[in-house]
Amino acid sequence: MRIQAAVLRASDGPFAIEHVDLADPGPRQVRVRIAAVGFCHTDVLPRDPGFLARPPLIAGHEGAGVVEALGPGVTEPPVGAHVLLSFDHCGTCESCLDGHPAYCHAFFQRNLTGTGTAADPQPVTDADGKPVASRWFGQSSFATHALVDVRNTVVVDQDLPLDLLAPLGCGIQTGAGAILLALGVRAGARVVVFGAGGVGLAAVMAARIAGASTVVAVDLHRGRLELAEELGASHALEGGDGIARQLRKITGGGADYVLDTTGVPEVIRAGVDSLRPRGTIGLVGAQSRDLVLGPAALATGKNVMGILEGDAVPRLFLPRLIELWRQGRFPFDRLVRTYPLSEINTAERHAASGETVKPVLLPGS
Repeated sequence: MRIQAAVLRASDGPFAIEHVDLADPGPRQVRVRIAAVGFCHTDVLPRDPGFLARPPLIAGHEGAGVVEALGPGVTEPPVGAHVLLSFDHCGTCESCLDGHPAYCHAFFQRNLTGTGTAADPQPVTDADGKPVASRWFGQSSFATHALVDVRNTVVVDQDLPLDLLAPLGCGIQTGAGAILLALGVRAGARVVVFGAGGVGLAAVMAARIAGASTVVAVDLHRGRLELAEELGASHALEGGDGIARQLRKITGGGADYVLDTTGVPEVIRAGVDSLRPRGTIGLVGAQSRDLVLGPAALATGKNVMGILEGDAVPRLFLPRLIELWRQGRFPFDRLVRTYPLSEINTAERHAASGETVKPVLLPGS
């Protein structure tokens, strides 16, 4: 099937809108017509020459759309179902069977190589008949259509706006899940969130839902800090020297929980210094360099936790977030700005500059 997709041809080049050929769905697969797809910082990781995935590649991993065709033997979700797409996982390893698919033993291979496992066929070829990596997070949804394993779909009510729901599949799920699931923030807790992008602001909203008494957002972008306050942050601070001291003062001796969404080692160290004894820092940002902690950094029972996808089971957690949104308690739609797929390079620039918190691309526009 001939489709349109945004193809990253070179790590330092723009996304190019191309006509490519998509194979028919195979066993356990469905073809989804993409109505909307979020643009996430993770989608630019293949620009790093040393990263697992290499161009040419179709990125996109926060897809939402309508099921158009089923693979052999597939009956659910049915044709016409509205679905959100989330991360890929095997479903059979110890972590998957234990209800933690975000820690699938093959997570990096299935999600961050762009080609999936050795057993996965490559479903996309370009105009010259050459393969294009198209298994990014098991979906590669920067396109008009995508092939997805049925276990990576979440059926939603057809009256819901897919252009708003698309970011739930990864970024929003990661921020909210980190707070509500992985860290298990309790009522009365003191929480600090470093980075007020889509993931961080989802975490701020989730911390308020959890009943945290203090929620501090830290960022360098004044506009995002103002939005954080509107979404529930009790304090909003510009990062910089001395931030850990300020945070310990605001939280009365240190935070119970810190969430870092930046991946910057200096910021992470400030987060560790901001914790009270026995506090926990969760790391969801892709780290830019090696993290080195001092010999006594964790001596008072402090904990460092790596978090993928908020430790969520998407089919359970995404409906929960949608219900909180319906109730007006989780207004993640305030983060969203839509762009035609043809303006993907503009969306990337706006996300990098902070002009847009959460770009959502509309392939049908």
